[in-house]
Amino acid sequence: MHPLIQTEIQKLASLLQQIQQDTHLLAVTEDIASRCLQALRQGRKILFAGNGGSAADAQHLAAELVVRLHYHRPGLAAISLTTDTSALTAAGNDYAFEQIFSRQIEALGQPGDVFIAISTSGRSPNILRALDVARAQQLTTIAFTGKHAPLLIDRCDAILHVPSSEPPKIQECHIMFGHIICGLIEDALFGAEYDPMRAVVSQ
Repeated sequence: MHPLIQTEIQKLASLLQQIQQDTHLLAVTEDIASRCLQALRQGRKILFAGNGGSAADAQHLAAELVVRLHYHRPGLAAISLTTDTSALTAAGNDYAFEQIFSRQIEALGQPGDVFIAISTSGRSPNILRALDVARAQQLTTIAFTGKHAPLLIDRCDAILHVPSSEPPKIQECHIMFGHIICGLIEDALFGAEYDPMRAVVSQ
């Protein structure tokens, strides 16, 4: 067996053990779920954005809310700002790459919505600009990031810091936390109707 396999598994296992003992991080996770839940209950929506692998995570988590995570239930209002190629390329071509997400927030964001920015570095210019526009339009602003992200502090209502500086491990934990948050939302909105026999296997 190639040693890389065991090394990567062990690194993730150690990181997860650290996360499991981080009561502050777990409280932030619950707080983010509560903020999203409040918005959805008020008829608002959740917007996601990220670059590269984080763009895929944004799309993934929006789909979990719109379609389902654990079981059949009504769809929830969520949009990934990374998926509209016409809007992305028009904004990048006509304005600047830094505006590919902020322009969509200008058009789609409403007070009370939630914007979740996913950035392993916390330094992506298009993410920072999107957060600034979201705050100006009175959206709740949330970030998923890594261990150090000082540029996000004054731009976010809540920040989920994965205690790592290694992008692949940060991303692996982002999707885990995203699933947990989506699960908490499902349970709060539909838990009384949940029947384990109706649980389905996702893609």
